[in-house]
Amino acid sequence: MLYELAKPVVMAISRLLWNPAITGAENVPERGPVILASNHLAYCDTVFLPGQLRRTVHFLGKSDMFSGSSLPQRIGARIMHGLHVMPVDRSGGRAARPAIDAGAAVLEAGGILGIYPEGTRSPDGRLYRGKTGVARIALATGVPIVPVAMLGVHEAHRGRKYFPRRRPQIRVVIGEPLLAQEIASSWDGTDESALVRAITEAVMDRIQEMSGQERSEEYSADVKRRLRAAAGRSDRPRSG
Repeated sequence: MLYELAKPVVMAISRLLWNPAITGAENVPERGPVILASNHLAYCDTVFLPGQLRRTVHFLGKSDMFSGSSLPQRIGARIMHGLHVMPVDRSGGRAARPAIDAGAAVLEAGGILGIYPEGTRSPDGRLYRGKTGVARIALATGVPIVPVAMLGVHEAHRGRKYFPRRRPQIRVVIGEPLLAQEIASSWDGTDESALVRAITEAVMDRIQEMSGQERSEEYSADVKRRLRAAAGRSDRPRSG
């Protein structure tokens, strides 16, 4: 029961403090399964995006978000549960299978599944290479993919871990649906991995068109690992 109360409370606070705006809400059907594929700039994406829609959005969230033991982390985990964020291992490979199964279950029940194709937050505001889970789920279920662009989030969140500034205004832009089956029907190759990559790239192209972000051909997670390694080396005491 407490989890069910979390969304309206969090949404009311976010609207009072940040007044986010939305464009293209009519592209989300009033009923039936649909996938929302969004860029990912900050933790607050998972609050502001579903908060602008009347329907419930079930997000696949990184399991690390639910594993902290400090009081803020525990509170955050409860809020994420209340916002219908499902903890999954997003490390890729075989670990991606439970995430795909969890997403398919939401869609089979007629719900909205929210996915961040980049897999993790952008470290610098650029749009990174998408992972193919969104394409695989869409092909397996026949559900349309609706691209979403979050705007103003990186600037509002710059230098802050949790709470964004009130300026610039955070905006949600929702594009027209994309059907993976249409791409598959015109596909003349036999390589399934190439097909799911082509569908993923089509989704990322739509997001980039709406967001205006600079594109990177790297995975965001790889860049973050490189940045952490570089920071670790710079923190080491120098000998001599």
